[in-house]
Amino acid sequence: MSTLVTGIAELVTNDPDRGAGPLRTIADAALVVDDGVVAWTGSRGAAPDADARIDVGGRAVVPGFVDSHAHLVFAGDRAAEFEARMTGAAYDGGGIAATVAATRAASDEQLRAALAALVAEMRAQGTTTVEVKSGYGLTVADEVRCLRLAGEVTPETTFLGAHVVPPGADRADYLALVTGPMLAACAPYARWIDVFCEPGSPHAFDGDEARAVLEAGRAAGLGLRVHANQLTAGPGVRLAVELGAASADHCTHLTGADVDALAGGSTVATLLPGVEFSTRSPYPDARRLLAAGVPVALATDCNPGSCFTSSMAFCVALAVREMHMTPAEAVEAATAGGAAALRRTDVGHLRPGARADLAVIDAPSYRHLAYRPGVPLVRTLDLDPVVISKRN
Repeated sequence: MSTLVTGIAELVTNDPDRGAGPLRTIADAALVVDDGVVAWTGSRGAAPDADARIDVGGRAVVPGFVDSHAHLVFAGDRAAEFEARMTGAAYDGGGIAATVAATRAASDEQLRAALAALVAEMRAQGTTTVEVKSGYGLTVADEVRCLRLAGEVTPETTFLGAHVVPPGADRADYLALVTGPMLAACAPYARWIDVFCEPGSPHAFDGDEARAVLEAGRAAGLGLRVHANQLTAGPGVRLAVELGAASADHCTHLTGADVDALAGGSTVATLLPGVEFSTRSPYPDARRLLAAGVPVALATDCNPGSCFTSSMAFCVALAVREMHMTPAEAVEAATAGGAAALRRTDVGHLRPGARADLAVIDAPSYRHLAYRPGVPLVRTLDLDPVVISKRN
């Protein structure tokens, strides 16, 4: 059945073949969805007939957000750690051990319920595609369990056994486990492999260890992602580019060589400004990356320790206020940028043939996402053929 979505004050398409401006917007627009796929976009007056009709009453419509970095399978709470950081404690990744202990102790039902609640929270705020990592199990059985549960809510599952070295574990033995039996058990449940490459942290992995993890994952048929250069400048970004990783995530501390590598490769720089907000750390230099022509994505990094937000709209507002991105650049990074970071061509835009993942903003323009921070303006559009009341 086809559905006409009309009454759109501004339609963000990210479609180079139509629309105006950096986001290829269409004013006073409409679109047709047929069998879950965008079939047509254009001006409202030129809209074709359809089987059903939804009027969004003068609101803006954007592609659903693509959150390409999230840690959603976990148990427990680290609010006290957040409070300590707000009074001056530094973040070094060590608190992950507390979440690992709570996650191991939780039942499947408890983890599944918490995961479903977070995904529903994201969807209610306009996110329609989300990547979910493991990394809070750190045993073979628990990592498999986390990935199996993640696979119930998204095809974008990432094996992150190399999140940290568990307390008391021998580094060499744990690395052999991650690249051997754990990888073999987890690969059937994962699309991606990731590693926390941070030589300055006693809990994370240095460049040689990260390379071993990524090369083993690639040999097992997994795509590559890297937690890179979050706490200090290091080898993570250049390793990601060298190995053709889809995304280097964080990119907080970059050298000129890092930026040059990203500009010359195909790896997306995924920025996670909610982390800097939640850890009182310096923000990434988004303008430097954009000026160099580096593809940029925004994601939440939703997790219980360093950034417990599920709101992509909040990250858009942070990117504009704190990283000096324009509202258009931030929205593009949260949609098309996230899709590029996941190597997806069916989401992040509203070209004909795309998945009909629509987010409606209770305002006439995408600019309101940054203009009205903290206000719940955006939601996923339910395509049931009913008339939505007009905006007051």
